Amino acid sequence: MSERGEHEEQEVIEDEEEEDAETNLQPGGDTAQQPPEDDREPGGGGEEAPGESSVSTDVLEAAEEAGTHLQEDSVGISTDVQEGQAETRHDDAEQLQEPQRRDHVGNSTATVKVVLVPEGHVMTVAFAIGLSIQELKLHLAAELRVPAEVLQISLDGRLVEEQQSLMQLGVRPNGSTRMEMSSTDPTAHPLRPLRPPEHDNMPDVITVRVQTEEDMFQEVVVEIERPPQQKVFLGGYKHRLTGAQYHHATVQTLPKSSPDRGVAVFSRNTQTVELKSQAQQCPLSVSTQMSGIGCYVSCMDDKLVAPGNYITAAEYHNERLRAVIRLQSFARRWLARQEVERMRSNRDRRLVWLELQERKRTEEKEEQLRDRRHRWMKPQRGEDFHLLYHALEKWRCEEEQRINSSLRGAERKAALCSLLEQETQLIAAIGRHRIAVQNNNYDTIVRNFLDKSAAPHQWRAADGKMIEMEGQHTSRARELRDLYNNISLSTVSQEQRLHFLLTLKHTVKEHECQLTRDVVDLIDREVDLMTRGVKAGSLEGLRKRISTLFLQYIKTPAFNPEVAKLLKVPQNPSQLKNDVFLCRGCHRYLHSSDFNPSASVRRSGRCRDCTGLNNIARSRDDSSCYKNILRRLRADELRLNEEAKIPFLLQVEDVRYLVEEVWASSSDLHASSLNNLMFVRWERRRDWSPWNCILLSKEQTSAHLEVEDVHKGYEAKFLRRIEHKHMLARRHFSQITVMSEYLEAWPSATLGNQLVTKPMTGKPTICTPPGSAH
Repeated sequence: MSERGEHEEQEVIEDEEEEDAETNLQPGGDTAQQPPEDDREPGGGGEEAPGESSVSTDVLEAAEEAGTHLQEDSVGISTDVQEGQAETRHDDAEQLQEPQRRDHVGNSTATVKVVLVPEGHVMTVAFAIGLSIQELKLHLAAELRVPAEVLQISLDGRLVEEQQSLMQLGVRPNGSTRMEMSSTDPTAHPLRPLRPPEHDNMPDVITVRVQTEEDMFQEVVVEIERPPQQKVFLGGYKHRLTGAQYHHATVQTLPKSSPDRGVAVFSRNTQTVELKSQAQQCPLSVSTQMSGIGCYVSCMDDKLVAPGNYITAAEYHNERLRAVIRLQSFARRWLARQEVERMRSNRDRRLVWLELQERKRTEEKEEQLRDRRHRWMKPQRGEDFHLLYHALEKWRCEEEQRINSSLRGAERKAALCSLLEQETQLIAAIGRHRIAVQNNNYDTIVRNFLDKSAAPHQWRAADGKMIEMEGQHTSRARELRDLYNNISLSTVSQEQRLHFLLTLKHTVKEHECQLTRDVVDLIDREVDLMTRGVKAGSLEGLRKRISTLFLQYIKTPAFNPEVAKLLKVPQNPSQLKNDVFLCRGCHRYLHSSDFNPSASVRRSGRCRDCTGLNNIARSRDDSSCYKNILRRLRADELRLNEEAKIPFLLQVEDVRYLVEEVWASSSDLHASSLNNLMFVRWERRRDWSPWNCILLSKEQTSAHLEVEDVHKGYEAKFLRRIEHKHMLARRHFSQITVMSEYLEAWPSATLGNQLVTKPMTGKPTICTPPGSAH
């Protein structure tokens, strides 16, 4: 009986150990125990584990049951023997229970919060208190993916030995502790969590309230385990009344892994094919029937089928070939019609484009004629008066030629005298009109001058925006400009005029000189006359004198510093030697801006006024057509090449030389008027230059620009003529300093009887290539 009782007691203990092993897993496993909610210090007391109390109670109950059975079975044994046996069994049960209790306590888990130094990140892990610090390091090293040898764990500021366990450090079952962990090599192996805490919205530990009995609730601390895989969506349902949606989710258990069969499988059973033969019967029986004895079959629905002609293989293929050819003919017809439609549309578009270009050229010519007629009737600029003098000279030449060809003797002299008198009258009329225009434009010129002096300083910033800045001199110039505009007003009341005069008087009295004293005397005189009731018409001359003197005051840099940059004569004497030249016509020292710019080094030595006066008196030429040619050339080259420089170095006189001396004022392809000519590139792929150009009419330009290779598109005689003109242009512009650097290497002669020149510092020479002695 004693052996039976001991055997039953041993079975009870083994069952309890199996239950504990199933419920309490080690920290190296996949699930963790429920840690307490609050963080307690190491060595703090914790609640008694439920598993421990249940194990001891079951062991005692088993021992008592065993003792009861022994008493019932051994009735004749004495009481002392029974008590001795009971004490022996009780001692044996306690000795057996003590290591089991220690093993159970060591398997209990506690919450370990590890602070990563120096980042300050906190890692929470459920760990068995019976395991050593070395195993904790291995677990954390695997989580942080760093070697375990570089980890150092400290508790309360002192290092912890690797052989010690959490239970030896004073951690109770289901308790918590806080440790610090650092790295011996922070540069190579820094301590950082693989997933930053800010990416997690779910806490590590939560408190769940569980109902144990009818009116009793217990708060259970649950540690949340985050699986690496995403939960599977298992559907859900929707509340009909509230509309709330509820989703099913998987439980927090790891996915079930397939058992390892121990053999690596690299093939599939479905890759083999099995063939079998199987008979199959139709669902309905199929048979034929014919008339016979005892059976009549109606022939009302029968059809008589006659055999057709037999088609051989050759006939079949021939029929297919004819069908293919027919299909191809229709397809080619459709493609041909498409091509014809495309060509017709291109032709229509080109005709429309040609008509548009012709209409544009016609409108442009009409606009030029209208502009020319308007300039004749109402000249306003110097170019307009040059046009009038050019027309006067042309008319005089025609009349003189007519007189010389039709009259002789005294009649011819009388007609020439009459022509001279008419010319003199026309010149006087043009001069009077020019003086009137200058008087009308005087106010505009003065106002533009004052606006420029009062304009703020502007420059473009790095971001492309315009920046304006106003200084004290700019404000002074603006005040003087406004005061001059007020003084120049004629339709103002007497009170306003007195106010303007008083302001002007206080302004000019800031500087004491003869000019300001004259202005003050004139102002006092006008005020005195206005108080005596003199009419405004009688004061007009006096007011003009005041405006003139005040304008002279504004143009003085000592009173208005901003006008110094607009004056033709520089105020600094040192600048007079740098940019001032002597005019050989009027014998005055003038600024370089008063001379006509030219790319040629040979200056005429005359200022603009002397050049214009000489043109009116002698040649009477009109340069407007050459200005239009140069303007169109610059616009075309700027559109083709934004870095073009040669067209912007040329001036009107250079274009005049090219047109008149080199190209003889006409196109080599077809005669045309001078107003209808323009320069284009001779070879399209090279930049424009005087030695790579051709003078054509506007109608011929589009046709020339479509020629890919000029050596194939034109005949040899025409090419030699063009090359000769290019040689003349090279010879002229090679003597100009700013143009010589753009002269490329001289090409060798490819055609017979062609002259080639080379740029030299001395007198240019003409070289005859070998083989062209004739």
